[in-house]
Amino acid sequence: MAARLKDMPVDDSRLGDFRIDSPAEIAATLKRLADANVPLSLHAPTGISIAATLWTAEAQRGLVSFSLLPNETQLDALVECDEATVVGYLDSIRLQFDVNHLVLVHRGSHTALNAAFPGELFRFQRRSGFRVQPLVRSAPVATLRHPMIPDMQLGLRVLDVSIGGCALFLPHDVPPLDPGVLMNGVVLDLDADTRVMTGLRLQHVTSINPDSGGVRLGCEMVAPQADGLRALQRYIDQTQKRRRMLTLD
Repeated sequence: MAARLKDMPVDDSRLGDFRIDSPAEIAATLKRLADANVPLSLHAPTGISIAATLWTAEAQRGLVSFSLLPNETQLDALVECDEATVVGYLDSIRLQFDVNHLVLVHRGSHTALNAAFPGELFRFQRRSGFRVQPLVRSAPVATLRHPMIPDMQLGLRVLDVSIGGCALFLPHDVPPLDPGVLMNGVVLDLDADTRVMTGLRLQHVTSINPDSGGVRLGCEMVAPQADGLRALQRYIDQTQKRRRMLTLD
């Protein structure tokens, strides 16, 4: 069994590759999100998700404010959680940061969601950058509950993985999954040192070959834990290096 993330040694020398913790730099990055009206998704720990854009980010006031889609049905449930993970893409970079102290603000017919200014922001290379196939000896597995049959626990083989997504193998004897479904509480055990806890949204289902006995599930990661993404980036780098060494041998 892989070690839990909190028990893993973290290579602090690599945190700078991902983390922004300067208030001025965070403010500048958030301003770019607001100026470009970048679509964002806000994910609560309970699995609730809403769409929004960033309206303002004021470091001096310690405040960020989001514009919301009209008639957002899950807004009240998100506010009750009082915290959310914000995910968006700027150029070729995936941006992710946590917000808390969520407050709804009504200005006439417009509703905004205010939150405390984030203390750190993470940026990761977009999923199209690198995709690796795990080495055979590591036998990586994704553990999750079937979204349509909550009592059914699944352990699916990981076919490939990138910083923003993965492909899983679904055997023919397992009830099928529909594209678009959100799978919460997924645990990716990639090797003895790499565990990623995340949500997965199923993007597409494709056949592999007639003899495979199953289908390929192409999934996008939804609000993965930041520590897990750092571990995943290290895993991708190490797997690439090991594959190059095997090719040279």
